[in-house]
Amino acid sequence: MKENILINLSKQFAVHIVNLCTDIKERKQGNILLNQLLRSGTSVGANIHEDNYASSKADFINKFQIALKECYETDYWLELFKDTNMITSEEYTALFPQCSTIRKLLIASITTAKNTES
Repeated sequence: MKENILINLSKQFAVHIVNLCTDIKERKQGNILLNQLLRSGTSVGANIHEDNYASSKADFINKFQIALKECYETDYWLELFKDTNMITSEEYTALFPQCSTIRKLLIASITTAKNTES
């Protein structure tokens, strides 16, 4: 069940990231950093989705760990964009809790998988 929640949350998050990046470009504030946010923010969901096809428990854990790293990177870019006024506090406040929820679910899933390893 957690995986379905993660897939849904991470896809919604990726959609929000894509929309935010589009808005930033339209405001003529886009730069090379924008690609970093777009790549890390959409990579979270891609790795979670790819996890459905993991070949082993180790592969499953690895995919979730990559998604978790991407989630932390996205946090960084969102905070940097907020601090440099590339996004508003409202935009940041809308996205940060989503990223945080996904991160917590990933950590719980990784911990559970590691504790059930044979």
